[in-house]
Amino acid sequence: MHWINWVIVATYLTIVVVDGLRRTRGTKDIEGYFLANRSLPWWAVGLSVMATQLSAVTLIGTTGQGATDGLRFVQFYFGLPIAMVILGVTLVPFLHGAKVYTAYEYLERRFDARTRSLTSFLFLLSRGMSCGTIIAAPAVVFSAIFGWDIRWSVALIGAPTVVYTMIGGVQAVAWADVKQMVLVVAALSAIVVVLVINMPLPMDDALRIAGATGRLQVFDFSFDLTKTYTFWSGILGGTFLMLSYFGTDQSQVQRYLAARSVDEARSSLLMSAYWKIPLQALVLLVGVLVFLYYLFQPAPLLYNPAHDRAVRSAEPAAYRVLETRYEAAIGQRQVAARATADARRAGDATATASQLAMFRARDADVGIVRKEALAEAARVTGQSSRDVNYIIPRFVLDHLPLGLAGLFLAAVLGAALSSVAAELNSLSTVSVIDFYRRWVKPEGTDAHFLTVSRLSTGVWGIFACFVAAKAATLGSLIEVVNRFGSFFYGSILGVFLLAMIARTRPFGAFVGLLAGMAAVGTVSFAAPSVAFLWYNVVGAVTVVVVGLLFSLGGAPVAATSERPPQ
Repeated sequence: MHWINWVIVATYLTIVVVDGLRRTRGTKDIEGYFLANRSLPWWAVGLSVMATQLSAVTLIGTTGQGATDGLRFVQFYFGLPIAMVILGVTLVPFLHGAKVYTAYEYLERRFDARTRSLTSFLFLLSRGMSCGTIIAAPAVVFSAIFGWDIRWSVALIGAPTVVYTMIGGVQAVAWADVKQMVLVVAALSAIVVVLVINMPLPMDDALRIAGATGRLQVFDFSFDLTKTYTFWSGILGGTFLMLSYFGTDQSQVQRYLAARSVDEARSSLLMSAYWKIPLQALVLLVGVLVFLYYLFQPAPLLYNPAHDRAVRSAEPAAYRVLETRYEAAIGQRQVAARATADARRAGDATATASQLAMFRARDADVGIVRKEALAEAARVTGQSSRDVNYIIPRFVLDHLPLGLAGLFLAAVLGAALSSVAAELNSLSTVSVIDFYRRWVKPEGTDAHFLTVSRLSTGVWGIFACFVAAKAATLGSLIEVVNRFGSFFYGSILGVFLLAMIARTRPFGAFVGLLAGMAAVGTVSFAAPSVAFLWYNVVGAVTVVVVGLLFSLGGAPVAATSERPPQ
């Protein structure tokens, strides 16, 4: 990569790190470290909430998802506005007014210490694995640039991020997120402009061709539990997922707990309700445009450079045969694409339909050769060969103009920095507040707890790096991170729903939480074809039903405003 691109990357990261550390200089108490002394303005909190989601995983995994699968993934977010409105009138004012450090502190006030600890433990598992997935995204970029082993790339990304988080706290994280959102939108918009300008066909013809492959299909109203992205899984499963993520996940709760007031906390979440879906559509559109671009440009047979080199070395003759077939199939697909555009411009509906069918057949031929190459890569390397996460990095490095590649890479690395820092900070908060201060050392100075917090951040950073090395090979990173979360989120949400029902007893809540996790585990292993978004519904409903059954006959229990033992 050209040195000018590296200068852009280094300049941006330096600005982010220096400004973040400057803002946290002098932080000596845990409220300042964990919650920025509850002083952040609503717009900064809102941008931080969005930036935590619009991470490097989004820039790498979601764009790759758009290139291979189109716009259907946007249905995943259909439940987001509903969830934000519900949270704005329920959990947000409740938790913000309770003056807690973590969402799980409240569960001890409402139920008991074991329910608080089990819920906190489930959060730590889910968020620790998700944090590793976020580290994997920029590691994929470095692996594509230099051909490094993914483990070295993970270490290069993870180590400085962990150090930055240990020093900075949530104040540094939030203000880094503000800058990050501006850069991400600018980078994505610039890529769209470049793709549109360099598209060899008029955009209406190009989009018609993309539509022929199903990549412009946004709505799928089929009620099929085996389909991951449908209107119903987004509205139902997505709402449960977003309620749990934004309402009970400490990485998000910590944001609005740091806001100045309840009204500002509500406003920060409503910002996501308005803007998240359009932004996600823009990210997916970049992927669709990259697919169209590669219809008329030489496309790699294997996007993962490490696997490409491994297969070339191990099976040179067989790989040359695959490349020859691939080039021929791409050439035929390109001819069919141009013929489709010509027929449409001529106004011949019959010919257009015929050419679209021909194009779909040629596109399928390309997919067949790619599938054989991926299978060969898996056999040679002994690793998963799904290379959806390498599509955008290869396009950026091979085809973007000088400067824009640096802008995109800065966006990816900055997104990783801000998102991983946010995740690690929330993991440290829960570890210290819900476990160390609750069970190990209830009394201590703020200086002591700050030291433990920073050590905890380092431990979770190491754990996340181990997860990252594996996550990079599991397919689309955006799916991986949400699959990890969906296994836990529904059950965690169910406990908080029980907390708002006066009749629920502590024993019922604890048993319900265990039953919810058992139900999700049973569905995931016994019926693996069920889409992961439904796990959120299964977990939440099971927890509520079982929790209420085991609470029958008990007197209503009201939440207490007194703090539990810390």
